[in-house]
Amino acid sequence: MKSSSNRLRELLQGPELLLMPCCFDALSARLIQQAGFPLTFMSGFAVSAARLALPDTGLISYAEMVEQGRNICAAVSIPVIGDGDTGYGNPANVKRTVHGYAQSGFAGIMVEDQLAPKRCGHTQGKEVVERREAQQRQQAALDARDEGADILVMAPSSRASMAAWRRCWASRRSTTSFPWVCPQRLGASWSSTMMPAKPLWA
Repeated sequence: MKSSSNRLRELLQGPELLLMPCCFDALSARLIQQAGFPLTFMSGFAVSAARLALPDTGLISYAEMVEQGRNICAAVSIPVIGDGDTGYGNPANVKRTVHGYAQSGFAGIMVEDQLAPKRCGHTQGKEVVERREAQQRQQAALDARDEGADILVMAPSSRASMAAWRRCWASRRSTTSFPWVCPQRLGASWSSTMMPAKPLWA
């Protein structure tokens, strides 16, 4: 039987655009699967709202997200990608987060480059860490994967300006073990020629 990460990798290698509704608990994930979608994303924004009735501003904990994710992954057979926030701390915490998400059954994890406490990706007022710290987070996530965490890693960027994005893109391309990135909230000036030709995952 294929692992959830391998099934996600196969989906990403396909030619079609993937629609991925967000879930926040086991029932919402089951409904997404029954509606015919091939994968789902456990949204930190949605889980924080559903569990705590609070905004996605770093208030929900790693333990709460892992517990919610374990229930979600057990309820469905489609791949589930988990919101890993900023990794919940320093590089050692990032590694623990990646291992924990993999053990809970996630096919993929998203670790962001925002300052902690972070804001939801579609809100205003976000701040990002220095490039070196972002790279350390990415490397810690990849180290966890290479140590046996069966999970794909995605590193979205909240860098707002195109100049900052180009610097971010250049720095991540220079990290040969992690050549793909995922932009958030790009404006009309975005050039499609900057997009990688392969999936935005490692």
